[in-house]
Amino acid sequence: MKRVFGAKKNKEPPPTIQDATERINKRGDTVDEKIKKLDTELARYKEQIKKTRPGPAQEALKARAMRILKQRRMYEGQRDMLYNQTYNLDQVAFAAEGLKDAQQTMTALKTANKELKGMMKTVKIQDIDSMQDDMMELMDVSTEIQESLGRSYNVPDDIDEEELMGELDALEADMGTESESSVPSYLQPDTEHDVEAELNLPAAPIGHAGAVPSRLNAQAEDELGLPSVPRASLRG
Repeated sequence: MKRVFGAKKNKEPPPTIQDATERINKRGDTVDEKIKKLDTELARYKEQIKKTRPGPAQEALKARAMRILKQRRMYEGQRDMLYNQTYNLDQVAFAAEGLKDAQQTMTALKTANKELKGMMKTVKIQDIDSMQDDMMELMDVSTEIQESLGRSYNVPDDIDEEELMGELDALEADMGTESESSVPSYLQPDTEHDVEAELNLPAAPIGHAGAVPSRLNAQAEDELGLPSVPRASLRG
C-alpha cells in the first residue's frame, strides 16, 4: 500500500521567530561583507582615477567605479530591507514574550486566589475575636493571682495615714537629736566665740602685741602679769 499511495512525509515544524531572526541576521552579515569588498574596490579606483590623466583610460576607470557603486547601492538596499524585517521580528517576539509573561502572571494569580480562598475558609473573624476575649480574661485572672500571691501578711488594713505621718515626723526628730549628741565636744561650736559673734566684738589685733610671749618674757612677769622687778635693783 505504501508503494502504491506513498508514505506520508513528516511535515517540518514551522519556523519560530527566533529561527527567522537568526536566518535574516546571517543574510545581513553576508551582504555587509559584500559591501565592504565593494568599498575597497571603489577606494582603489578613486586612487587610479586621480593618478590617470584625462582621456580614455580615465573614462574606463570611471565606468568601472560607477558599476561598482551601483552594486553597492543595491546591496545597501537589501541590507536595509533585511534590517527592517529583523526589526519587525523583534517587535513580534517582544509582544509574544509579553503575552507569555501575562499568561504566567494570570496563572500565578489564579493559583494564589484559590489558596487564599481556602485559607480564608479556615480562618474566621469571629474565632479571632473570641480568642482575643479569652486571652483578655486569662490576663485578668493572671493579674489577680499575682496580686493575691504578692499580698503582705500581718499588716492591718485599718491604719490611718495621718498617724503614720506623725510617727515618721517624730522618728526624724529623734534621729536629729541623736546626731547632735553623738558629735564630740571638741567638734561642737564654742559658746564664747558664739557670744563674741553675737555681740559683734572686734577681733584681736594681729601683730607684735598679739604674738605669743616667749619663755623669757614669761619669766620676767609676775603672777599678776606685771613686769617683775629685778633682784639687783631691790638690793641697791
